[in-house]
Amino acid sequence: MKIVYVIDSLASKGGAERILSDKMNYMAAHYGYEVYVVTCYQDFATMPNAYYLSDQVTQINLNIPYYSQYKYGYPKRLWVKHQLYQRLLHGLTETIQRIDPDVLIGLGYFNADLVSGIPCRAKKIVESHEARIFTMSDRGLSRSLPSRLFMRYYKKRYFRRVERQADVVVTLTTGDAKEWQRARRVEVIPNFTVMAVSRLSDVMTKRVIAVGRLEWQKGFDRLIEAWQTVEQRHPDWSLTIFGSGTLEGDLQRLIMDRSLKTVSIHPFTPTIADEYGQSAVFALSSRFEGFGLVLLEAMQAGLPCVTFDCPFGPSDVVKDGKNGFVVPDGDVERFAECLLRLIEDQKLRQQFSAASVERARVFDVDTVMQQWKDLLEEGNKSVGSPS
Repeated sequence: MKIVYVIDSLASKGGAERILSDKMNYMAAHYGYEVYVVTCYQDFATMPNAYYLSDQVTQINLNIPYYSQYKYGYPKRLWVKHQLYQRLLHGLTETIQRIDPDVLIGLGYFNADLVSGIPCRAKKIVESHEARIFTMSDRGLSRSLPSRLFMRYYKKRYFRRVERQADVVVTLTTGDAKEWQRARRVEVIPNFTVMAVSRLSDVMTKRVIAVGRLEWQKGFDRLIEAWQTVEQRHPDWSLTIFGSGTLEGDLQRLIMDRSLKTVSIHPFTPTIADEYGQSAVFALSSRFEGFGLVLLEAMQAGLPCVTFDCPFGPSDVVKDGKNGFVVPDGDVERFAECLLRLIEDQKLRQQFSAASVERARVFDVDTVMQQWKDLLEEGNKSVGSPS
């Protein structure tokens, strides 16, 4: 079976790039699929793949300089953008038709309307890695009124084309699945993690860990605000954030403005499993998530979790009062209280730790990938039928 994925780039250290790399590697190694990935905007000279990609997976890079449009002001930028889009349309169509895949898979946030509309015999699947309601979102951005109105129109048209053209939309959570009710067919298949755990946390190290891109979506400003309460009561505990992004300077200033002594920010590390093992609690402060892959990693390492009940994902993974706490979204005071409860109760940390390891088994790679295999190889089911 020939499978083709289409993505903008595999250079970013994000959850979608990580899970796609792991998924493609697994399909090629375990199922013997002929797997291709078409990266559209990646320049290998300056942007190598962020995660390991097996030699069994064929990567084809269209090398379209998408960001070159920003060198120009309006109206020339619009003309350059149009030319780049036409180049993408031609290159992608030619590549897909040359490969002639059985299944063509695009991502909900990256030209999914274009991918699902390419003329070919393949079953077309769109993966919604970023919850639909937050795809191309204005949240955290400053847009003019004309720009907001245009984006509203564009998004409505974009998603309607996907709903009409894609044979299947696959979401990560039940919450996101409800947003795709007009799609021809919707399936829910969660993420998994293949992170190797060298040792489980004994939840005794006095450290809370958080991991993610330093962007508005991840809400680290909310976590730092909550930590001010924690530090006042437990100055012997620390908060360590691993990530990089455009808001690093703002977050560092926030830490300084609040005179916090026990908060530190570190770049992404390939040995994040060791960092989980040397922590006692995991904190997820996101404003929204497609799934929350880092929660799985933390649970796999035996960490109890404190997370906001943001849309969508965390409440599908963390069971409140069982292996962590799910806090009403935006309730920073309650978030701090839950962190304090775990910090001050060693037995509860140990109880939640054991439950986290057990809960993580639900998202075992073999279990999740079997769901993908069933979907990709189904024969007699009508692709357009409702799930």
